[in-house]
Amino acid sequence: MKRRFLIPPRVELTETIQRIYRFRMTTTSGGNLSIRDQEGNIWITPSRVDKGNLTPDDMVCVKPDGETIGRYPYSSEFPFHRKIYEVRPDIKAVVHAHPVALVAFSMCGQTPDCRVFPKAFWICGKIGFAPYRLPGSEALGDIIAEQFAAGSDCVLLENHGVVVGGETLEHAFRRFETLEFAARSIIQSKGLGETLLLNDESLALEREFHPELESFEPDAATLKEQELRTELAAFVRRGYAQQLLISTEGSFSARIDDKKFVITRAGADRMNLKESDLCLIDGDSKEEGTRPSRATRLHAAIYERNPDVRVIINATPVNATAFCITQSNLDTRTIPESYIVLRDILRIPFKTLYQEPEKIADAISINRPVALIENDGVLLVGTSVLDGFDRLEVLEATADAFLNTRSLGALSPMSDASIAELKSAFSLKD
Repeated sequence: MKRRFLIPPRVELTETIQRIYRFRMTTTSGGNLSIRDQEGNIWITPSRVDKGNLTPDDMVCVKPDGETIGRYPYSSEFPFHRKIYEVRPDIKAVVHAHPVALVAFSMCGQTPDCRVFPKAFWICGKIGFAPYRLPGSEALGDIIAEQFAAGSDCVLLENHGVVVGGETLEHAFRRFETLEFAARSIIQSKGLGETLLLNDESLALEREFHPELESFEPDAATLKEQELRTELAAFVRRGYAQQLLISTEGSFSARIDDKKFVITRAGADRMNLKESDLCLIDGDSKEEGTRPSRATRLHAAIYERNPDVRVIINATPVNATAFCITQSNLDTRTIPESYIVLRDILRIPFKTLYQEPEKIADAISINRPVALIENDGVLLVGTSVLDGFDRLEVLEATADAFLNTRSLGALSPMSDASIAELKSAFSLKD
C-alpha cells in the first residue's frame, strides 16, 4: 500500500529545519532541505534566510518546467538537490547541513564507520565522499549525484558538510541525525582506545532480532497506568531535548505491577513521544495493534528478577556511549555523587544482548544499576522514573567530565578509604 502524505511539504520542511537548527546541527545561514512531491515539484528552503525563523510561507516550490513559486530565491545549493532526484527516483527528500562532527570528518577526508552501532549501520546505508567543489556550482551537483548514483545514501562533502537522502523527509532526517551521532561517538572515543567495530555476524544479530509476542486487548487504563504513561513520556521528551538519546534510539519502560509494564514503541519519535506511543506489556503479551521496542524481553526479564526495579532505561548519551565502543572502563570513583548514584558500572558484551539477555537481568540490580553494552548504549534501572532519569543524567555528566580530563592530566580517583566511607554513610550495599 502506498503511503499517503498528509502534511504539506512547506510545513514539514519548516518543522525539520527548526529541529536541525534547535539542536545546533546547522547555523543561521547554513544548510538546506528539500522534498520532491508526487507531482514532481521540488520544495526547498530559501537562500540566505535566517534558519532559526523560517515559516512555511518562506519555502520555495520549483516546478518540473522550472517555474519558481515563492517570495525568496531558492537555496543556492538547488543544483545538487535536483541532480540527486534525477539519478535516484527512490529518494523523495534531501537534507544538507553542517553538523560539527560530520564536518570534522569532512575536513579530514574521512567518513565515519557506522559498524560501531548496528542500528546506525542499517539506517545510514552506504556512505560516500565527494571531493571539494565550489558550493552552489553545477560541478558540486555532478560529483554528489555520482555518489548517489553509485548507491550512497549519505555523502560527506570535503571541507563542507553532509548530504543525506531518504524515502521521506522524516527518513532522511533520522538517517542524518543517526550519522552525526555515530560520528560524535567515534570522535569522543578516540582518546579512550581502539574503537570497537562489529563484524557481519554481529550486525546481522540486530537485523534478524524480531521477538514475537502474543497480542491482547487491554482493559481501560487504570489511573496508575495513565500517570506512568504521562510521566514516562515527559521524561523521554526531556531526555531527547538534553541530547541523552536520539530519535531512532532509546527504550524506556516503567512497571505498573508484578506482570505489567509500559515500554516505548519501536520507531516512535522520541522528541515528540506521546502517552499513546507507549505499549502495554502483560506477561508474554503485548497490547493489540502495537509494536513494542526490541528491548521488551530484556526489560521483562529484569523486572521478573528484580521486584524493586520500577523503571528501566536504554539510552545513547554520546559521552557515555563513547565508552561502549572502546574497552575503556568508565570510573565512577570521581566525585561522591557519581559513585553514590552509579556505583561500579557493569560491562556487557554485545552478543549477550541478543543471545543471553537473562545474564544481563541476573547481573543488574538496584545495587548495581548501570551497565555499558558494547556497541549499543547504556542500560540503567531505578526505583522510579525520576530515579532512573537522574541516574542517566549523572552517568552522562560523569562520562563528560572523565573525557574532559584528557586535556588536563591523569584522573585522580577517590581512594578505597573514601569509597568505604561513602558506603557506610549512605548505606550502600554491594
